[in-house]
Amino acid sequence: MPVQHMVWIKFREEITEARQEEHLAGLRSLESKIPGILHLSVGKNFTDRAQGFTHGLLVTLQSKEALEVYAPHPEHVAVAGPLREDAVLMAMDFEF
Repeated sequence: MPVQHMVWIKFREEITEARQEEHLAGLRSLESKIPGILHLSVGKNFTDRAQGFTHGLLVTLQSKEALEVYAPHPEHVAVAGPLREDAVLMAMDFEF
């Protein structure tokens, strides 16, 4: 059964737009680097409904097992580690 991995991102105020774009580019690159990803999209929030979260990541994975590969994958860790330093994150995973 496929899995959706959703991440809400709230960049800290002092993080420049250039640095934000580096993070987003890193996230986008994961689609071609980690097996089990069916689709990945990243975008900037354009409403006031996200309680200050500025960007979102949506990853569709083949299964829970693919999520278990994704989370500790070295490419994901290399992107997520620095992102955690520059932003507040909230994540949710569900099957559909």
